[in-house]
Amino acid sequence: MVQRLRAPRPGWRAYADTVVVGSGVAGITAALAARQAGSVLLVTKARLKDGSTRWAQGGIAAALGVGDSPEAHMRDTLVAGAGVCDEDAVRILVTEGPAAVRRLIALGAEFDKTADGSIALGREGGHLADRIAHAGGDATGKEISRALIAALEHTIGEVEVIDHALVLDLLKDADGGAAGVTVHVMGEGARDGVGAVHAKAVVLATGGMGQVFDATTNPSVATGDGVAMALRAGAEVADLEFVQFHPTVMWLGGAARGQQPLISEAVRGEGAHLVDGSGVRFMVGRHPLAELAPRDVVAKGIMRRMAETGEPHMWLDARTGVAEFSEEFWQHRFPTILESCLKHGIDPARDLIPVAPAEHYASGGVRTDIWGRTSIPRLYACGEAACTGVHGANRLASNSLLEGLVFAERIGADLAKGLPWTETPVPVEAPEGVQDVLLEPSVMAEVQHTMTAGAGVLRSAESLDRTADELERLAARTADEPHLEAWEATNLHLLASALVKGAALRNETRGSHWREDFPDSADRWLVRLAHRLDPVTGRLVTEKQPLRSAEMDGVKP
Repeated sequence: MVQRLRAPRPGWRAYADTVVVGSGVAGITAALAARQAGSVLLVTKARLKDGSTRWAQGGIAAALGVGDSPEAHMRDTLVAGAGVCDEDAVRILVTEGPAAVRRLIALGAEFDKTADGSIALGREGGHLADRIAHAGGDATGKEISRALIAALEHTIGEVEVIDHALVLDLLKDADGGAAGVTVHVMGEGARDGVGAVHAKAVVLATGGMGQVFDATTNPSVATGDGVAMALRAGAEVADLEFVQFHPTVMWLGGAARGQQPLISEAVRGEGAHLVDGSGVRFMVGRHPLAELAPRDVVAKGIMRRMAETGEPHMWLDARTGVAEFSEEFWQHRFPTILESCLKHGIDPARDLIPVAPAEHYASGGVRTDIWGRTSIPRLYACGEAACTGVHGANRLASNSLLEGLVFAERIGADLAKGLPWTETPVPVEAPEGVQDVLLEPSVMAEVQHTMTAGAGVLRSAESLDRTADELERLAARTADEPHLEAWEATNLHLLASALVKGAALRNETRGSHWREDFPDSADRWLVRLAHRLDPVTGRLVTEKQPLRSAEMDGVKP
């Protein structure tokens, strides 16, 4: 049975050739690129600058340096992805990436430079070359967001923006293709409350779903709204079991909830060490790259050492005297992290920084082909909301900003091939066979707690079965009164259910998916797990699919 969120009837309408949902690097790049196909309306949940992009510290990875190459970048990406990357998508990412970064620079993004005026390139975990371009030391995301928003502001009359708007559900035409979205504007003005945005194509760039766990580096708006909307509409989502937990998130105590301060991998790239409470560098000997191993390896190393010692966290040593660190270096290279540390009473030039893994990035999302097309005609997805297959089982550090740029531009190119001509907008009333769903707002906190306990860094059949049972129990806590917190809780519950189902099915350890009861990888799991809602029962159906992205059957621009 097709599902949609319970919501009031739309009280206003808007029209555009393309509607883009999301305002991070993927969303704004898609909006700028979609101008080739006509008018664009961009919908964002908060303000333009409030997405996940501005929190990106490390940088953007691309083969820009002397001696580096797209082939080397591809090898590092495939190694990090642990055998389940889509190689076609990765090849596109690394070959089109350098030009995409240069176009970003042409838009006005200013990256840090060396003394000779070339782009300063750093290194992060999993990279065997210096290829991480950064801005403002550790404020890369903030600078990229600034440049893209400035470019957007110069498109007067071409891109309309509706902010403080939560996307609810997809509008579909008689043939089952995307025809717009319903949204709820949080505020008062010419448009407020629930409305319908009619469009010939829809681009989802709604970011991640970090709020499905207790602790995350994601902002509070990251509740997986676009991915949940696509799933309810009948689209396939994939790779949800591959959730990347960043190994070095500042530990603020066992009771800390929500967005936590990130200590960028670039700090380790500059020579910082991980140590336990006795000062032992426990990553040495666990992997040839020690602290600069891929993120899943470092996160597992930290969790194992915590279990061995009984400590609630490990420590990051970036004090003066370690590698090139000094007070001046901290101020120049990592001013954002320095400010965050000082805010919490830690002077990183003198003190060890307490760190522990926390949810950071969803490698999965709405499954797409190499042009960003989903299994629903004229519904596209890019950025963290999409599953292009680029990241496989574990995203290589700083590939996410690049993925947002490259595949958003490809969506624009596909849209430019031509959109269908429509005479009238589709009706907004729900057709027969559609089930309204809505859960109590209090479900959100319980989803976060049970997911952290049973489907976090460490997983097993027992913990996942327990989590699935709890999610099933929470599904009975329905609500009648639609509002923001209830919609977010419903979205997170749906995605948590799909994540747990995929994690329980994948009986192996691979990349960021760590099964204590299946510690090894197995060739039979060199597949992608895709989820959809059964159109008759409304229940989740999960199936194995090939890794490579063939063009979506029946999907036309």
